[in-house]
This record gives sequence, structure tokens and C-alpha cells, in this order.
Amino acid sequence: MRGAGDQLSIGERIAFYRRRRGLSQVVLASLVGRTEDWLSKIERGEREIRRLDVLVEVARALRVTLGDLLGEPVLLEDEQEYDDVPAVRDALMAPQRLSRTLFSSMPLEYIDPVPVTRLAESAWSSYQKGDLGRVVTALPGLIKTTHQMEAASADDAVYRRPCAAVTARVHHLAATTLSKIGEADLAWIAAERAMHAADESDDPLVLASAARSGTHALLAVGRFDDAVELGEVAARWLRPRMEAGDPAALSLYGMLYLRTAVAAARHQDRSTASELLAQAGRAAEQLGVDGNYWQTSFGPSNVELHRISAALDLGDIPQVIDSAPRITVDHLPLERQVTHLIDLARAFSLVAKDDDALHTLLMAERKSPGIVRHSAVVREVGRSMYRRAPASAGTKSSPLLALAQRCRAVT
Repeated sequence: MRGAGDQLSIGERIAFYRRRRGLSQVVLASLVGRTEDWLSKIERGEREIRRLDVLVEVARALRVTLGDLLGEPVLLEDEQEYDDVPAVRDALMAPQRLSRTLFSSMPLEYIDPVPVTRLAESAWSSYQKGDLGRVVTALPGLIKTTHQMEAASADDAVYRRPCAAVTARVHHLAATTLSKIGEADLAWIAAERAMHAADESDDPLVLASAARSGTHALLAVGRFDDAVELGEVAARWLRPRMEAGDPAALSLYGMLYLRTAVAAARHQDRSTASELLAQAGRAAEQLGVDGNYWQTSFGPSNVELHRISAALDLGDIPQVIDSAPRITVDHLPLERQVTHLIDLARAFSLVAKDDDALHTLLMAERKSPGIVRHSAVVREVGRSMYRRAPASAGTKSSPLLALAQRCRAVT
């Protein structure tokens, strides 16, 4: 059941899966190159796993997914308590997608790709505004429509290209959104569909953009080396178009390097992360502005945000706390602003500056309740702060408790 066990900490989930596998603490600790004392403290909540690559190692040793240990996902609900993720799953896994031959008797209908493209870009706009509920509500219909377009365009190469382009955009949006709310397996299906459609579009920008969805999906399941490889291959392939001065190509090129830099940082490869950030920085300097071509929000400011994110994953917490508040982000899309605030709150929490972390999360929640309340990072930060809070001071009934409950971190 989705959302089961949301109130368990990461340490408690590790203990649960360890016992289910019949492993002792000594055995599991040795499998990940740690001591029994380290694992015991993790399971009791006396110590946190700060590095995602370590959590990936534990997940592999337990033969579970990264999402299993993060407690993803919870039910996606907005203020109207909508949850359309099952509808997105149904659209992605419709049996008609499995074989055109078997379902060839179904009637085909010409669908004009222009209005569908407008609807897709409107949904992308909702994503950048942090309105995940609206995006998830729109996705099932968009996915079904693009499938109908694909079927109708099978024997028409001219019609197939614009149909494939909008199909790639829709599935890219699906992969990015599903990764954001913890539906990693569905995100991978959507990313694969985006890449396949992008190949059919015969458009280098569509393919480069779709490759971003692949990096999102790979990061969501902890496949950091694969994310780096995909992003670098796509960036090199796009380089001729970028060098021609196309700002959209330049933005996609730079954004691919930002995604690979995050992947390298999560793999604790500091030198590669620095090199990839430098590549993105040069692209941002060439672009010269904080643009939003192809919904990348790429530019000098976004490079700085990714530097902060990489520093956080590399464990450079003082650098994050010192640098993050000084970056101007108000002109960027809300999704970028909120993700930045979540990074800063996590950094505050890691050094037990819980008042600062709570203030930052509440600020982020005012901007986008959907992103904050469905973030695995926020849930773990909220849970850690709540457990540290002194009950004698009345904190257990404070705004911290209210936030933790809204994020399903505690009951």
C-alpha cells in the first residue's frame, strides 16, 4: 500500500528490512563497510545517514529500493484531497501501449498536435509554479492523448515528428513530477517513453530535453554513475547546436551538466562534480541571463543553486549555510525557489539549528505546499527535528508538530 509506514524513520526502516532479511547488525554493517555500533545508532535514531550514496549502499545490501528506505511515496493530496497518481499509473501502463499489432483494429483518430502542445506547456508552467496537484491531475489525459497520436501517426512520417515531440515533452514532465513525489519506478517508465519519443521526433532539442528526464529518474533510484553517463553523452551530442549560439540549446546543454554534477556529488565524486559545475557555469556565462528556455530556468543563478545542492550532498554544510541565504532567487520559478529552501533547511537540520530549519521550511511551504508536503527530504528533516524537540517546552504541540503532521512525518 502506498504510504504505509510513513511515520517510520530511515533507521527504523533499515531495522525492519534487516530483520526481514534475517541479517544481524554485524552482518549488515560489514556488507556496507561500517561497524555494528554505527548501524545500531542509525537504527535507534541516535545518528543520521547524511550521505545519499551510503543509503544507496544499505539499500543494495538489503535488496530493497532507495525509495523503500526513504519511505516514498505518500498519497499525493492537495487542499481538495485529490490523488490522481493511480490515474497516471493507469495511463502509463495501458495495455494498448504493449503492441500496435494486437490492437491494430482500434479506430485511429487524427489529433492536431498544436493544441496538445499548448496544454503540455501549460502543465509545465504549473510544475514550475509548484502546483503539483494540478500537474498530476492533467497528466493522465495528456498521456492518453499522446498515445492516440502515436498510434495514428505510425504510417505518416511528417505527422509523426510533431506528435513524437509533444509525446516526449509530456512524458518528460511525467518523469520529473513523479520523481519529485517519490514515484521512482513510474518515473523511469515515463523517462523511457520520453526518450523513445524524442528519438522519433528528429529534433535535437527534444532529445536533449528528454535526456534530462532520464537523469531525474536515474537519480531517484540512486543510479548516480548512469545519470552522469546519460547527461554527459546528451550534452556532448548537443554541443554543435549549442556552439551555433542557440539559447535554447545552450540552456539545455548547461542544464544537463547541472544534473550530472548533482549525480557526481551524490556519488561523492568531488572533482567530477566541480568539473561539471564549471562546464555549466561557462554555459551560463555565455547565455548571460537567467532564462527559462524549455522550462530549464537555466542561467547563472541556477548554477549557484546547484553549487549549493552539490555542496550539501558532499557534506560541506557550513558552506551551504553561509552561501545559500545570499543567493537571490525571487526571480526564478517557484519550484526552484522551494527546492533551494528545502536544501537550506536540511543543512540547518544537520547541525541542529532547528529553529532556522523550521522557519525555512514554513517559508517554503507558503510558496508551494504541494512540493513541501510531498518531499521525502522534508519528511525526514521534520521527523528528526520533532524527535529532538523538548516535550517539556511545549514544542510537541508547536508549529513544528503541525508541519510534521502536514508532511506525514508524524501522526
